[in-house]
Amino acid sequence: MPAARPRKESHSTTPPSDDCQNKEPKKKTRQSQSCDACRSRKVRCARENPEDPKQSCKHCITLGVPCTYEYQPKKRGPPNLYLRRLQEAAAAAAKPPDSADTELSPSPVSTAQSLVSPTLGPKSPFSETPINTSPTISIPSTAMSPSRYPIAADSFPAHYSSTNGATLPSPPFTHELSHSPKIEENSSFSDSFNTYPLYNWSYKQHHSLSTIPPLSYYYQPHRLEEIAPRDTVYLIIALFFDFVYPLTPCVHKPSFMADLHARREERDPLFFALVMSTVASTLVQVPRSYLPMERPVVHKLAQTCHEASRHISVASYDPPTSMHVVIRYFDCVYHFCEGHDATQHAAFGEAAHIAVTLRMHEEASYDILDPIECEVRRRIFWLLFGADKSMSILLGRPICLRDEDCSVHFPKELDDEYITPSAYLPQPHGKTALVSGLNYTSRIFALLGEILVRIRVDKRSPPQGQFATARLEEVQSLHQRILGALSLAPEPLRLKPTLPHSHLPPEYGGAGFRKTTFDEVKDFFDNPNASRANALNPFLVMQANLYVTQQLVRFVIEQYRDELLLSLQGSLNDQKIAEDREAVASDLLKILHSIPIQSIATNGPSLVHKVRFVASTLLDAVKKAEIAPASAARAHAYLWDFLSILSEIERNYLLDDDRDGTSSGDGMSMMG
Repeated sequence: MPAARPRKESHSTTPPSDDCQNKEPKKKTRQSQSCDACRSRKVRCARENPEDPKQSCKHCITLGVPCTYEYQPKKRGPPNLYLRRLQEAAAAAAKPPDSADTELSPSPVSTAQSLVSPTLGPKSPFSETPINTSPTISIPSTAMSPSRYPIAADSFPAHYSSTNGATLPSPPFTHELSHSPKIEENSSFSDSFNTYPLYNWSYKQHHSLSTIPPLSYYYQPHRLEEIAPRDTVYLIIALFFDFVYPLTPCVHKPSFMADLHARREERDPLFFALVMSTVASTLVQVPRSYLPMERPVVHKLAQTCHEASRHISVASYDPPTSMHVVIRYFDCVYHFCEGHDATQHAAFGEAAHIAVTLRMHEEASYDILDPIECEVRRRIFWLLFGADKSMSILLGRPICLRDEDCSVHFPKELDDEYITPSAYLPQPHGKTALVSGLNYTSRIFALLGEILVRIRVDKRSPPQGQFATARLEEVQSLHQRILGALSLAPEPLRLKPTLPHSHLPPEYGGAGFRKTTFDEVKDFFDNPNASRANALNPFLVMQANLYVTQQLVRFVIEQYRDELLLSLQGSLNDQKIAEDREAVASDLLKILHSIPIQSIATNGPSLVHKVRFVASTLLDAVKKAEIAPASAARAHAYLWDFLSILSEIERNYLLDDDRDGTSSGDGMSMMG
């Protein structure tokens, strides 16, 4: 619509009368070319004589509404001070260097930036002490106000960080924005937004967001002392290798410790992230009595270490390395123990997809790698493979890493000291490698993957006739394979001989057993002077994980076998089903009683979830069975008693004191 123009005034040579001179001059107003009704309808105003203000337009006559001209243009808003500041900054930057040095004093931010080596980037967000204080040329810049949006680093505890509230340096693109010629050319366009508050607000918010540092700001080396004393970090790393490493051997201990003592983290940001993730995942997995800190301090330190690692690793995905996968796996464990379910699965997804990007699932990709890198990749891949199958069965999630897509071999059964950058050294005769536990667990999870794929394919398209018979034969073959999966395990991984199925000692249950075992658990978690021999025996710890996982997979296979039999025969032998369920419960109970409770407790919450899955399903089966023998009911009752003890173990891994009240002495309130 064209802009409103004032109506033409008649130019008469007749002098004004006295009456007109006595009257006060009227204020001139701008009159719109369109009447109010046509303006509101956004149509062209049609008047036969535009010079006659008293004549109604055709539209108003047709609609029968008064034709008025009362619209007044809105008052112009205030000037755009943001653009004015940009123009002033551009003008100041365009001045000669001499005048800039004398008229502009460098901001504290630019001064701090000038003290940092260009190879290491800006000042560390974790410490006020620069990592490298070699002098460089100071570049003057205009002072920018800090962002209104806090970042995660601002919440680091003061005990481990000394820069809470430190001013962040201006990101590189903020300086470039102030010199953009496009901004200056469009200044008149931006000024027109002043009368529309929504547009003006949005534009200002965009400017304040530009003060957030880029991801590259955080990708820089750090010292361990910026998070915690070095001795404290060394203590936690020692606990990792004592209690966590046997179940998750995804770092090469000799090279990791050599790099740690050589302070590699002060040169390599990604190694600093690896150390931080290792510390965070260890703090949430070791018994609290082993740490000389209160639980709130442990909780805060674990969170700080995780966030420090996340700041760095999120900015360094390209090119991907095996270290990225290990870091994300440790992050997954940390979030699992902290109860951050969605974040845990996000971390696992990152780890799995980076592993696939590196083609860790293909054996051909290992040909050009050195022995250490080969074994680290094999180990972390099979850890991810097992975690994928565990989440798939316990949580009903889709399978991410399918067995038919994987051609990678199992890790070589060698301890770390026999793996060098240039060669594999022979393992001493009679010495069982720690990684053998991971290999046997991976074989069991591979069988679980095979049965899960068949279950889900058949659920979508149930087999009929001879196809159902063929499927039943496959499932029965899997059942035989899972029963014999550990028959060739090395001696340190074998359970001690147990009683036959028909005999369950009375001491497997009852109030006396519960009280004695609860006392042992309490001593293990609360007494720093309690014996650690069983917890420090890596093969006892691996036994619990191996044999409980075997019973879990056996139970899943037997359940599906019975479903196939029902579809083929139309009915089942209830007595046989009850005996099979009793055998699973009895075997699982004997496994749990054959391993010291300290070794079971060292496995942490993941073992509790597996036992709970089997026990709860068995209990439902016993309730539904009308002819279940008394021995089966007793076995399930004993297993339920033991599960209450495992729940007490799970509770002791919580780092939040407010959640301690959820368990009673016998653990039944948690089970409810």
